[in-house]
Amino acid sequence: MTATNLTSSKPPMNVLFLCTGNSARSILAEAIMNRYGRGRFRAFSAGSMPTGVVNPHALALLKGLDYPTEGFRSKSWDEFAAPGAPKMDFVFTVCDDAASEVCPIWPGQPISAHWGVPDPARAKGSPAEIGVAFADTYRMLHNRIGLFLNLPMDTLDRMSLQHRLGEIGRSVDEPAAAAPPAGAA
Repeated sequence: MTATNLTSSKPPMNVLFLCTGNSARSILAEAIMNRYGRGRFRAFSAGSMPTGVVNPHALALLKGLDYPTEGFRSKSWDEFAAPGAPKMDFVFTVCDDAASEVCPIWPGQPISAHWGVPDPARAKGSPAEIGVAFADTYRMLHNRIGLFLNLPMDTLDRMSLQHRLGEIGRSVDEPAAAAPPAGAA
C-alpha cells in the first residue's frame, strides 16, 4: 500500500480510532491512516481509559517503518466529544473492550464499526516475541485500512458503507497485503 497522492477540492474526512488505553493499536491505526489516506482522510486516536503514555514498542515499530512519531499521545475520547472538536466521519473501535463500552455521543453521527485486533501490549516473552505481536497487529490494521481506502466512497450509500465497514472488521482470513488505494502512486 502506498500513500495516496490525490488532490481534491473536498476537505479530508475525519477518522477516529478508539481503544481502551490509546497506547498501541489505536496509535498504529492513526499513523497508518494518516500516511496512506493523506489528502482524503485525517486520522485521530483516543481511549476510554487512556494510559497517559504511548507504548514504546508501538513507537519503535513506527520509527522502524519511517513513520513520523512526534505528536502521538495517549488521550481520552472525551476530547473528541467536546464542543469545538473535529467532526468525525468515521469511528472505529480496534479493541473488544472499547467496543463494549458506552461511547460518547459523537457530533455529526459518524459511521462506526468494530475492527478488533489483539492487544500487542499484552504480549509476553522475549523482545523478539513482543516485536512479532506488534508487527502482527500493524499488519492486520494495515490490511483493514487498505481495504477501507479502496472502498468506492462516492458510490456507496450510508447503509451499504456501514455494511462494508462491518465486513472489514469481521475479516478473519486477511490477505497477506491489501492492495494499494485507488489512485495511489
